[in-house]
Amino acid sequence: MGETDTLKKWINESNYIVFFGGAGVSTESNIPDFRSTDGLYHQEYDYPPETILSHSFYIRKPEEFYRFYRNKMLFPNAKPNRAHLALAKLEQEGKLKAVITQNIDGLHQAAGSKEVLELHGSVLRNHCTRCGRFYGLDDILKMKGVPKCGCGGVIKPDVVLYEEGLDNEVIERSIAHIRKADMLIIGGTSLVVYPAAGLIDYYHGNKLVLINKSATSRDGQADLVISDSIGKVLGDAVGV
Repeated sequence: MGETDTLKKWINESNYIVFFGGAGVSTESNIPDFRSTDGLYHQEYDYPPETILSHSFYIRKPEEFYRFYRNKMLFPNAKPNRAHLALAKLEQEGKLKAVITQNIDGLHQAAGSKEVLELHGSVLRNHCTRCGRFYGLDDILKMKGVPKCGCGGVIKPDVVLYEEGLDNEVIERSIAHIRKADMLIIGGTSLVVYPAAGLIDYYHGNKLVLINKSATSRDGQADLVISDSIGKVLGDAVGV
C-alpha cells in the first residue's frame, strides 16, 4: 500500500484530525520563508531576519523593521493552495477539528477553514499601540514608512515577534485539540521553532503523519513520513 493510500485510509478512519503546519504550507502559495535568505538580502539589510523581527528591534528601529516587514512578510496577492483547500474540505466534512499554524498570512481562512489557531498571529490584523484602533492589511499597504494612526500612535501588526510570548489562550486551545486528536498531521515545518514544536508531545494517538520535503527532527517518532509537496500529498488524498 502506497503512502497516499495509507494516508487516505487513516483519514477515512479518523474523526478528530488536527493539522499542525509551518512555512512550507505557504511557500507553495509563493510566499517565501523569511528564514531562507536570498542573495539580494545581504545587500539590502544590515541585520539577519531574526534580529529585525524581534520586539527590541521593532522598538529601536521601526523604520527598518517596517521596510523589511513590507518587503518580506506581506503578500496580499497570495492565494490558498491545494493544502489549504484540502484542509478546509476535511473540516467541512466534519473530520478535521482544527488547523494550528505558525503562518501569519491568513490563507487557511481564505480557503474556508473556520477553526484556525494562529500561534504567531496574523498580518491581516493591526492595532494602534496608543488607542487600540483596528487596521486591516489594506490600510497598512496604503501607508508609507512607519504606519501611524489618526491619533498619532504607531500601528503594530498582530504578529508575534521574537522575544514576545505566544498567546496563552491560543496555546491552550491548541493543546486541547491535540490531546483529543485521533490523527495528527504535521506539514511544512522542520519542527525546530519552540515552543510551537513542543505541542506535538501532547499527541498520544497512533496516527502521527509528517509531510515535509526535507527530514525533520521527529521523523523517528512518526507513524507515517511522506517526503513530498504538502499541496500535492493532501490534495491527492482529499481530492481537491
